Amino acid sequence: MPELPEVEIVRKSLNKKISGKTINEVRVKNRNLRIKISKDFEEKLKRKKIKKIGRFSKYIIIYFTDCSYCVIHLGMSGTIHLLNTYSKKKYTNTSFYHSPHLPKKHNHVEIRFNNLKLVYNDPRRFGYILLINSKTELLKKFEKFGPEPFSKNFDINYVKTYFKNKKKNIKNFLLDQNFVSGIGNIYASEILFECKINPLISVELLQEEQINKIIKYSKKVLKKSIIKGGSSIRDFKNISGDKGSFQNEFKVYNRENLKCPRITCRGKIFKIVITNRSSFFCNKCQK
Repeated sequence: MPELPEVEIVRKSLNKKISGKTINEVRVKNRNLRIKISKDFEEKLKRKKIKKIGRFSKYIIIYFTDCSYCVIHLGMSGTIHLLNTYSKKKYTNTSFYHSPHLPKKHNHVEIRFNNLKLVYNDPRRFGYILLINSKTELLKKFEKFGPEPFSKNFDINYVKTYFKNKKKNIKNFLLDQNFVSGIGNIYASEILFECKINPLISVELLQEEQINKIIKYSKKVLKKSIIKGGSSIRDFKNISGDKGSFQNEFKVYNRENLKCPRITCRGKIFKIVITNRSSFFCNKCQK
């Protein structure tokens, strides 16, 4: 599943490619995504003009000039493809696919502009596309989500208050979108390594200095990944066809049995499973 940095890279690419464009036609080939696409989706979207492409957490938000919105969640396997409608070659600027060709199957939604066609592909259909009619409705959609790591609300007072009287381990909290939005499994492991915090430690045992480190490195690690173009651990690409390179910066993720990258540490990277998710940490400096 793409995490905040990967979705942000796609957002930036889409913003360059389709902002200011008007939708000419919408074709829905399969309505049965995680949230079923409404029967009037095509008609409602047609002729809308795109103001900009935004993002919250792991969600892409299309802002229209009529103050309505379209929320896209990629789920586990959703991808967005852009094709030049006048080109005979079906090359696509893709996200998540090594192949330069548009997949032949699972292309569920097409949004057509004058010279471009946006295709939403999703083999597992855990993602969705949702039309939202007002800002009030959009805010309600995300009202139960925690702040993003970059938000000024993600501060020491917020975190300490949220952790009060709770015993759950810190790794699970970093993955809890009600606590903080946008962090996924890869970045949770990397953040905790930078903080020198064991993923299994109960949050009630964390000191204020450790909480400040979690806040600091949540911002720092995600920002660095965005600069590096996201993580291409399998086949992530942005919609310009470029692979991310943050996977080359991993300190612990997918580095089981390797030496700790800290020069002064003699530890080794271990892999454990926490709530059905793989977690990686150093057995010496993350105690």
